[in-house]
Amino acid sequence: MPSMLTKTYGSAVNGISAQLITVEVDVGQGAKTQIIGLPDNAVKESQPRVNAAMKNCGFTYPRKGVVINMAPADIRKEGSAYDLTIAIGVMASGELITTDMLEETIIMGELSLDGSILPIKGALPIAIQAHKDGYKKLIVPIENAREAAIVKDLEVYGMENLNDVVNLLEGSKEFERTIVNPRDDFAEGLTKLVFDFSDVKGQENIKRAMEIAAAGGHNIILIGPPGAGKTMLAKRLNTILPPMNLHEALETTKIHSVAGRLGNNATLMAQRPFRSPHHTISDVALVGGGNHPQPGEISLAHNGVLFLDELPEFKRTVLEVLRQPLEDRKVTISRAKFSVDYPCSMMLVASMNPCPCGYFNHPEKDCVCAPGVVQKYLSKISGPLLDRIDIHIEVTPVKFDELSQQNGNEEKSDTIRQRVITARELQHKRFEELPLYSNAQMESNLIRQFCEIDHKGSLLLKNAMNKLNLSARAYDRILKVSRTIADLADSETIEMEHLAEAIHYRSLDRDNWGA
Repeated sequence: MPSMLTKTYGSAVNGISAQLITVEVDVGQGAKTQIIGLPDNAVKESQPRVNAAMKNCGFTYPRKGVVINMAPADIRKEGSAYDLTIAIGVMASGELITTDMLEETIIMGELSLDGSILPIKGALPIAIQAHKDGYKKLIVPIENAREAAIVKDLEVYGMENLNDVVNLLEGSKEFERTIVNPRDDFAEGLTKLVFDFSDVKGQENIKRAMEIAAAGGHNIILIGPPGAGKTMLAKRLNTILPPMNLHEALETTKIHSVAGRLGNNATLMAQRPFRSPHHTISDVALVGGGNHPQPGEISLAHNGVLFLDELPEFKRTVLEVLRQPLEDRKVTISRAKFSVDYPCSMMLVASMNPCPCGYFNHPEKDCVCAPGVVQKYLSKISGPLLDRIDIHIEVTPVKFDELSQQNGNEEKSDTIRQRVITARELQHKRFEELPLYSNAQMESNLIRQFCEIDHKGSLLLKNAMNKLNLSARAYDRILKVSRTIADLADSETIEMEHLAEAIHYRSLDRDNWGA
């Protein structure tokens, strides 16, 4: 008896990109189903799911030997997203359906026992890869259709159940392809801001520090007593960052798609991500990893903000793993047989109390911590990590008079954002030939080139370093921040007042701080 061989096509997600998987189904002699090609347990379990789904949709699973090969056979196949690919392969091979669309179609989806199709992770990278490999059609669960339809020139069909997929492939019923206009959705999403800087009363110096951090992409740490408004300010930083361009939005959406964080019927992410993990987080959850590597919090914050509230409460090992990603702006997760890269170009915003009781720098309440405790508390954060934070700012509580004012004079986020965008445009022109986009990314050779200061400025910096006992690492940071302050003032050169302000933002470097 001749065997029937059919090929269907799916995709495996690796990092934030995808790879073509060919599912070969051969129905011939024998009585059992074999799935080969390095499947994991979830893929092996697909056979009873496919069997039940076919039965409940009015089809009979072949009572013969079925061999399913997933090529290339040396790549590990994970998850339940291949159910639909296998089901269609089995039906075509068993001559239950006749279609000539399989050659040009990528099919992905998880099957429920009643034949309905459940959502999958990574629909966007799969769609990008399908288009790259020259496929014309993509069949995905209906919840993932809008996300996949971001890719132009690819016919995306969102399907609810197995019968619909069969009708589409056989051409017995017309289905509308999913069409989205990413630019329109994107533009609409940009205007939806939940928070605004005008909600913050007083705190003008802190708002100014936030504006500088946003303009130059600098990492910032806020130190102050409980209730001073550290978390409130940090949550509003997103609203003054420049809007994402389409390339950034696509990259960010890809990461969230792979992690399964987009939600149903989602399209391009327009707002910069804001991630605020709890201090009990493990180092793997922060940088990414696991048996089947997944992006961690730093990658989910890519092109946005990573907020670490109560920094000293995080485990030491967790904070130390941040060092390299903050410098390299990407994280590589290596395993014995493969490695994956996740981008993680984000701004780090940290907040902390100055001491265990929280009132060390409070203007009115007295600190009750024993001598030496403050220093011990601060030493939980290592020097190399502090080295990567450009701006240190002390936050003090707002007085009642300022809190109760209803004058509405507070600057809105849009106004501050415009100034930030102007400063970023200056940086864009400066680094046109270089793979940088903000002042914070400058290395020491570029600092010497772009952050020149005159003789008076050098004297001021020398005096400041001697008087405040600033460390050598503070020198470069001060110059970077002063360059950003000069950009906000639309100044070609770094003036004395720009330097003086930047020196003010190095609280924790002072030898006597916390003594």
